[in-house]
Amino acid sequence: MYATILLLHLLGAILWTGGHLVLTLSILPAALKNKDPQPLLDFESRFEKLAMTALAVQVTTGMMLARHYLPNPALWFAEAQPFSAIIKAKLLLLLLTLLTALSARFRVLPQLATEAARLPHEKTNCRLLYTMAGHIVVVTLLAVAFVIAGLSVRTGWLY
Repeated sequence: MYATILLLHLLGAILWTGGHLVLTLSILPAALKNKDPQPLLDFESRFEKLAMTALAVQVTTGMMLARHYLPNPALWFAEAQPFSAIIKAKLLLLLLTLLTALSARFRVLPQLATEAARLPHEKTNCRLLYTMAGHIVVVTLLAVAFVIAGLSVRTGWLY
């Protein structure tokens, strides 16, 4: 059972982190260069369901893995438990990811989509585009930090 949970967790991480790396390193630069949010909006509309599913799988399997290593959730926050540092780091990364993603989804993306629909052949408001770019970069960096925190289970980097 442990191997299956770990596999699902890793597949979720691959989808979440890989998708955000593609967005940040490939799609975002072109959108910024052309001052055109449409490629971001197109990617978001295709990637969102897959990404949210991957994140839900990661959260679910992450909790299961945390219970595997420290069965008592009270120990997840104990200073005497070296492994608790990884759990606390991942929970903090999750909180920051959720806050950033919610801000992008419900604050920035609707404004960007409205503006793109209103002015389809004109360059968009750079402030909104750069705000969205900031959100994308932050979520991507958090995703990479998740991978590093997960890797530290084997390497001991965080404890």
